[in-house]
Amino acid sequence: MQASELIGYAAAALTTASFVPQALHTFRTRDVSGISLGMYAAFVAGISLWLLYGWLMQAWPVVLANAITLALASAILGMKLRFKGRPHPVH
Repeated sequence: MQASELIGYAAAALTTASFVPQALHTFRTRDVSGISLGMYAAFVAGISLWLLYGWLMQAWPVVLANAITLALASAILGMKLRFKGRPHPVH
């Protein structure tokens, strides 16, 4: 494996892992009040395009990172759509 590929996998791991705490917090609390619908919709669209780009370029670190991030971001977007307008849950 080349150094550039190792750097790609390291970057993918870090950026994807940084997303996990927000996803876990949202899943646990179901509190989506602080999440922007427009931002997450644009983010999911952008991640989808990065995934497609990675696939077309056969850049597997890009594919792997964006596939995982897309799953997490889509789940959060789905929760935002599902729970918007509901009162904040009691913690």
